[in-house]
Parts: sequence; C-alpha cells; structure tokens
Amino acid sequence: MFLTYGLMFLVMVSWGLNVVMLKVLVEAFPPQTMTAFRIMTAGVVTVLIVLFGRSFRTLTKSEWMYMLLGMLFGVILHHTFLAQGLTMIHASNAVLILALLPLTTALFAVWFLGERLTKWRLLGIALALIGVLFIQGGAGVLSVSLGEIYLFIAMVVQAISFIFIKKATATLDSKQVTGMMLIIGSAGLFIVSLIVEPQGVASMVGAQPFVYGVFFFSAVVATAIGHFVFNAAIQKIGAGQTAIFNNFVPFFGLVFSAIFLQETIHMYQLIGFLFIVAGVLFGTGYAERYWVRKVPIHEKSM
Repeated sequence: MFLTYGLMFLVMVSWGLNVVMLKVLVEAFPPQTMTAFRIMTAGVVTVLIVLFGRSFRTLTKSEWMYMLLGMLFGVILHHTFLAQGLTMIHASNAVLILALLPLTTALFAVWFLGERLTKWRLLGIALALIGVLFIQGGAGVLSVSLGEIYLFIAMVVQAISFIFIKKATATLDSKQVTGMMLIIGSAGLFIVSLIVEPQGVASMVGAQPFVYGVFFFSAVVATAIGHFVFNAAIQKIGAGQTAIFNNFVPFFGLVFSAIFLQETIHMYQLIGFLFIVAGVLFGTGYAERYWVRKVPIHEKSM
C-alpha cells in the first residue's frame, strides 16, 4: 500500500506538470490533432508493455462494454474538451476546475455504486461550490467562459470514466484496460481531428525540438505510465479513494504554471482552492472516516 501511495503521489506531480505542458502544446499545434497523436503515442507504449508482460487476454461482452464506455468518457471526450478548453483559459484556472474531480467521482459513486450520501458529504458539496464561486467571481464579477465550461465537462466525463474503469478492472487486468482504452481512443480522437482540423497533420511538423520533447514526456510519462499507475490504483483501492489523490494536481499545477508560464496566482484562486480541498475531503467521505476512526464513541455522543 505504501508503494501504491508513493507512486500515486509521483503521478499527481506529473499530472500537475502535464496541464502546463498541454498549454504549451495546444499553442504550438492544432489541439485536436496533437491530442490524437499524443494519446496514440501513449497507447502504443502501453500496448507494448501489456504484450511484453503477457497480460493480454480475450474480453467478455461485459468487459468490452465497460472498457469502451471508460474509453469514450475518459479518453475521447475528456481529452477533446481538455485540449479545446486549454486554448481559451489559463492553466492555473484549468487545474482549479479539475480539482473538483474527486468530489464529482464520489457523487457518481453514490449514484451508480450505491454509496451513502451523508450530511458530511453534503457539507463537502457546499464547500466545493463556494470554492468555485471564489474562482469564478474573484475579479468582482461572477462570469463563466466557454473555456471554463469545456474544462468542467472534461472533469465530469473523466469522473464518469472512473466508474466504468472500476467495473472493468473488477475482472480484467488494469494494464490491459489502460492499453486498450488509449489505443482505441486515439483512433477515435484521430477521426475527430480529421473532421475539425483537416490540415492538422501537416501542422504537426516544424516545431522546436523542445516542444517535441514536451510532447513525448506528456505522452509517455504523464499519460501512458500515469494512467497505468492510476488505473492499477483504482483496481486496488477503489475509485473514490484513488480520486482523493487528485487534490495534489491543482497544487502542482498552480506551482508549475507560475514557474514555467509566468501566470499570476491570485489570492481569490488560493482561497477558492482551499474551499475546494475542504469540500473534497468532506465530500469524498475521507474526513468523516477519519473522524469516526479517531474520536471515541462517548466523545462523539456529547
């Protein structure tokens, strides 16, 4: 378990950095085409790992259904809206919207997996919403841009994908699920890119070597290896508990966006972030479980 938690922490660091890297990539390449090639590269790497480890087997009908649904929501829809949204807003705001992922995952676990919606989770929802209001209304006027809507949709569909991944990995090796989701999903992304960006493939050449280095690091380390570890953790400790680690992503995203993109981090963003983290801790049930475990029964009844 310690190894799982340690690897998850490193994945969160790479994912926080990945939001910044994606901001660089969508400004250098057509976003939809770049996303298709990035996910395709990640898919090839993961499939090679699966074949090398000889962990591939034929899927049942239910496994195909859960894997394809996870791929649709977690690969095609998530990465499409993520790439398009990052062309419109700062990376720092993007990571704060993505910070709602653990809470959204917990809510879907209540609706689809039968988990209880307690008063503590309702408190978490309220705190997270207050955090969102701080972020959106920090300049004094409450407003929502199209890019923020795209990022919110990207967050929601990824949370939905975690539910299907959990169901798929109940009987199927997580490495195979990851590889198949990425390689099949990249084909879908590529088809979409041909429609919305007909000249996109030609635009993928001629960039600076540094940009291609960012591309391969994002594809191989953050996406391929990151999804391997994350999906394995979902299989081992569950979707809700795994999603709690996503709290680290906005923190590292804010830090890296300030360092590498020179984006200004405003006080209202930090306040909103703190409310969202508090909301996630209550909304996912983590704070409640910790309190029940730590406080004696007679003390709770006072």
